[in-house]
Amino acid sequence: MADSALTAPAAEDGAVLADVETPSAPPVVDTVTATLANGMTCDIPASSPLAKLLKANRTWQGPDAKQRLRILRNARSVAIVGASPNPARSSYFVATYLLSSSPYRVYFVNPRATEILGRPVYPDLASLPEVPDVVDVFRKGSDVPEVMDDALAVGARTVWVQLGIWNEEAARYGESKGLTVVMDRCIKIEHARFHGGLHLLGFDTGQITSRRTLR
Repeated sequence: MADSALTAPAAEDGAVLADVETPSAPPVVDTVTATLANGMTCDIPASSPLAKLLKANRTWQGPDAKQRLRILRNARSVAIVGASPNPARSSYFVATYLLSSSPYRVYFVNPRATEILGRPVYPDLASLPEVPDVVDVFRKGSDVPEVMDDALAVGARTVWVQLGIWNEEAARYGESKGLTVVMDRCIKIEHARFHGGLHLLGFDTGQITSRRTLR
């Protein structure tokens, strides 16, 4: 192919060429992992009809409300894997809440970031100064098994996969290795509803009760 087909035409004397608009990146959407009949997996938008059908047909349940409450009460440290320095990302919002409204020691894990909310970011779980009680995962569903292996390697016992992320095969795999697995739930929402808090924007988080403490 000639070079002229690969480059923009030159402007004639006195003419001004308009800037070529660069297409913007597609918006980031929450996905769930679907397992195909051939055993392969693919990520699909969490809001799609297929994702909703898959959610209705889920067979893995995970810890119930009281078990999730026990996890949060017993935890002293949380590592957010896939933490982002972008204030528009859900991991940033969750990190802000945990730092301001929970007693946890919060660590950020992302090999492509250096600082989030004024705190250092670690490249992996093995680099943390302590073994986290909860590994909170903001990665796509197909990455969850790898994160579980990393959690097992450092001795973590609970992997909490965030809202909108689902990989049932990974959940069963983690449990088979002795992990406690929570999936498709937001640790911020769960902590707030159990402790009587409201969403930072003001709407009700669905507190279980205001009259007695869950035991």
